[in-house]
Amino acid sequence: MKERLDEICDRIKASTIKSGRMAGDVTLIAVSKTFPSSAVTGVSSLGQVDFGENKVQELVLKSGELENGTSDHPIRWHMIGHLQRNKAKDIVGRADMFHALDSVRLASALQARLKAEELTLDCLIQVNISAEDSKFGILPDELKLFAEQIAPLDAINIRGLMTLASPTNSPESVRPEFAQMRDLSEMLTECLGYPTPVLSMGMSSDFEVAIEEGATHVRIGSAIFGARTYLNT
Repeated sequence: MKERLDEICDRIKASTIKSGRMAGDVTLIAVSKTFPSSAVTGVSSLGQVDFGENKVQELVLKSGELENGTSDHPIRWHMIGHLQRNKAKDIVGRADMFHALDSVRLASALQARLKAEELTLDCLIQVNISAEDSKFGILPDELKLFAEQIAPLDAINIRGLMTLASPTNSPESVRPEFAQMRDLSEMLTECLGYPTPVLSMGMSSDFEVAIEEGATHVRIGSAIFGARTYLNT
């Protein structure tokens, strides 16, 4: 596992430098879905800090068992999967960042829960950059209106955008989608009037191209943890 993590970190560093940025400018999110808390602890002990979960029940379980890690090996939790409104309450106080904000109704549900607990939450707007019916997210031409609609919700800190590119065996073929996301990120900053620096895009098969096009956070799972065994839940 250490060898896999080191290899991914070396590739991230190389792509970051290639894109004209400083080493360390890109955050690796280790996607721990389907893996037990012990696997998270193992990767955390190697110096990895940020971990992503796709399902609420796994976030609740693992954050409950591990909390925020230890002083020597802290853990930051990212909720990166689709969230139903009735489960909004479950990520409040658990997730450090939510990557999949995709509706006004969900934003309102989060706002209500956050205000009740006197908390705030860093959120990313999910963009369906490939316009696939099977994917969640705001379509690019709807982003400006959506951002304006949720801007008054003061418990939600819009920090940037997230996307999943089209599935492909050729990372170069999705470079235009990543480039469009960079343009949308700049538009979002102009729309809201304050910096929205986070651009969460790129996974195991395409993260190097995503970094070259401006990704600040990449989400990588099996390339670090190994082959998945899916839970019967």
